[in-house]
Amino acid sequence: MPETTRALVELCDTLIQSRQHVGPKHLGLPAPDDATLTQLFEAAAAAPDHRQLTPWRFLVLGPAARERLSEVFAQALLERDADALPEQLADARAKAFRGPVLVLAVADLRADEPDAPEPERWLSLGCAIQNLLLAAQARGFGTGLSSGRAMGSAALREAFDIAPGEQAVCFISIGTPTRAKSPRVRPAVQSFVRWL
Repeated sequence: MPETTRALVELCDTLIQSRQHVGPKHLGLPAPDDATLTQLFEAAAAAPDHRQLTPWRFLVLGPAARERLSEVFAQALLERDADALPEQLADARAKAFRGPVLVLAVADLRADEPDAPEPERWLSLGCAIQNLLLAAQARGFGTGLSSGRAMGSAALREAFDIAPGEQAVCFISIGTPTRAKSPRVRPAVQSFVRWL
């Protein structure tokens, strides 16, 4: 193997193996600026995409959008628990403001394309997200994915114009980790692979 190829393989392996979830509460400044975010989305755009449907989109939530999201979180909590206490509602609202950059990932399953069934479209979104996470990791940023019961709520769909045939999937938080984290133990290859 040529030395340049070996170095690229080592860099790739290190990037993948060192990436780990960092919760939004543990992400601070500095955060990626708009030009860097554009680069992260360019990485997402390189995901496998059978039939070139782009079966996903990303919403970068600015201050006004986060205010809307905070009310969505409070409303979703009240729908689950009408007796939620004021401090519980305040905590639900606060979740919308954790982490310096917050992105909503949306699956778009609307296209009538039988040659690219839904599982392929979901996979394309997953690859786009992973590309974004790795591109952020390469630039020194931490990332975390989060979801929750509010993802399927009518309030969230209305607040962010999620159309019929689309599905809000997860939030991606991006920033600089504020604490060190021990590496996660990965499953052994033998536990999930069989050679037939």
